[in-house]
Amino acid sequence: QVQLVESGGGLVQAGGSLRLSCAASGPTFSSYAWGWFRQAPGKEREFVAAISWAGGSTRYADSVKGRFTISRDNAKDTVVFLQMNGLTPEDTAVYYCAAKDGRPAVLVSASDYDYWGQGTQVTVSS
Repeated sequence: QVQLVESGGGLVQAGGSLRLSCAASGPTFSSYAWGWFRQAPGKEREFVAAISWAGGSTRYADSVKGRFTISRDNAKDTVVFLQMNGLTPEDTAVYYCAAKDGRPAVLVSASDYDYWGQGTQVTVSS
């Protein structure tokens, strides 16, 4: 059974940085594509960043482009990161990681993913 666990969220001042981690347990994840999504109070879940199964392609939401970076642990295929720099109060949300097997390319739609973590809260104060 695949399980995803996010960590690294917290409270940070505007302009600060956080690094989120998504640790996966279960079968091998070498053929998985990954994504990060977020959901702010009263809003729908939205795409943040995604990386292809081979790690060679990434995509970002326009709102985070140039500030956030998605990456995979080079030593392990079970950890994915989201480095967030230049945080603003508009980035406040619960952040979720997601995964899909089958060697997919970059996936930006939540409905494309099969597995989800429980989320980690990111709060940015002004």
